[in-house]
Amino acid sequence: MTGEERAGAPTRTTPLAADAPVVLRAENVVRRLEGEVPVTLVDGVTLDIRRGEFVAIMGPSGSGKSSLLYLLGLLDVPSEGRVWLDGEDTSRYGEDELANRRLEKLGFVFQFHFLLAEFTVLDNVRLPMRRLGRRAPDEAEARARELLGHFGVAEQAHKRPSQLSGGQRQRVAIARALANDPLVVLADEPTGNLDSVSSANVRRILHDLTHEFGKTVVAVTHDGAFAAAADRRIGIVDGRIDESWRP
Repeated sequence: MTGEERAGAPTRTTPLAADAPVVLRAENVVRRLEGEVPVTLVDGVTLDIRRGEFVAIMGPSGSGKSSLLYLLGLLDVPSEGRVWLDGEDTSRYGEDELANRRLEKLGFVFQFHFLLAEFTVLDNVRLPMRRLGRRAPDEAEARARELLGHFGVAEQAHKRPSQLSGGQRQRVAIARALANDPLVVLADEPTGNLDSVSSANVRRILHDLTHEFGKTVVAVTHDGAFAAAADRRIGIVDGRIDESWRP
């Protein structure tokens, strides 16, 4: 059985084309921390991310990579500029609407997975679906089990995250990110806390999400092998896009 034939696999779509629609757009975004001495984390970034694209954001430590990712993921609000998601200008939304858009259209994978220790693996994957409220409880459980099976951790469904290896926890985190079938998956150093074998597995999974199933993945990374697998690499230096930057 191939990955796309397994239950819970993301829907297969046409591979990325040059005219694929833009699903995520930053328009001259600035993120500034106000204070006696203001600090600019992101400084006038404009970029488009297309459907089915695998994008790696790289740059020196403290260059604003994660700050940009949080703006793209609607986890933070620009001091200036606008972020467009699936053709919608998100600057006109309040906190509740932004939260709904995150749940509906975005999935997140972080370096330290942030699985809830008091919940089982199955409950962690069900949680985004419960919060969005568009699936009946039995449908949400079936979806969660299917995703866990697709990523090879179905047998861990009733364990706590602390009982899993680092690689297993990250695969559960990816399953959780896909629970609501998002347009875009955003990842912040998804291989940064893993051994080389687990890192390669996570890299392959995210690569397959784009190149087999048409998902859009945007990842901040220091991992050269991870970045090499991406369709496009964006360098960030001092909060600005720097096309000349190389690791």
